[in-house]
Amino acid sequence: MSLQNFIPTIWAGQILNQFETSHVLAALCNRDYEGDITAQGDTVKINAIGDISVASYVKNSTSISPAELQTAQTVLLIDQSKYFAFKVDDAMSKAAYALSEAVDEGIAGLYGSAGNTITDATFDSALAFDTIALAAQYLNEAGVPKQGRWLALPPWAITKLVLAKVLNTEGSVNANTELNSGFMGTVMGFDVYESNSLTQTGTAPDYTTEAMAGVPEAISYAEQIVEVEAYRPESSFSDAVKGLHVYGYKVIQPKGLVRLTLTYAAETT
Repeated sequence: MSLQNFIPTIWAGQILNQFETSHVLAALCNRDYEGDITAQGDTVKINAIGDISVASYVKNSTSISPAELQTAQTVLLIDQSKYFAFKVDDAMSKAAYALSEAVDEGIAGLYGSAGNTITDATFDSALAFDTIALAAQYLNEAGVPKQGRWLALPPWAITKLVLAKVLNTEGSVNANTELNSGFMGTVMGFDVYESNSLTQTGTAPDYTTEAMAGVPEAISYAEQIVEVEAYRPESSFSDAVKGLHVYGYKVIQPKGLVRLTLTYAAETT
């Protein structure tokens, strides 16, 4: 490819398109606020309205006085940036995957901001369903909508669900699409996703993983590819591409997120 034929906007769009197929955790976040990002250091101000009080009404008697609503503002800081640079002969998808892996690992680290925590020190097929049911209960008690609920688990925990025969994949998993995005099926109203980016300590088989359950509104994420440039490396005859990916993420509604600290337990016979 010659530099004369390089079109920056097309390359930038292609990177983000590949990025979407690689994301697991970022795809589970709220993405409503990313359209106006132009550079690292930008801030996205997210306004929220407080609770609205409801009172009894008596016809021809009650005097209605509108309440002064309390508002709150959360600032999502676009404070993360990663650059990429590769020779044109290399695959674009590899750059996208590397960027998405860094993003997902960052989002996985938000477990400490969850509104509720469940600790299961012996997560096996016998207890897997009980633990997930408790996560659903916490969300129900917080009034979190049932629509769009997701559960992000490591591969070993997915195996436990399979052994427990509680993971519903009948008619819900298209091997050519959903599985590429980590979607594995459903359980207790959660769309279950497999992720290798979750925070994990220990070595096989003594894993402890910080999994998460929630809804998209719990975490906001915003990203843009703000710079893409073709150039000729001094030490090579190949054309190359470099660019800058800026992004930020934050837990906006903690009650919509549950932390699941899961420790591997061997199956009993």
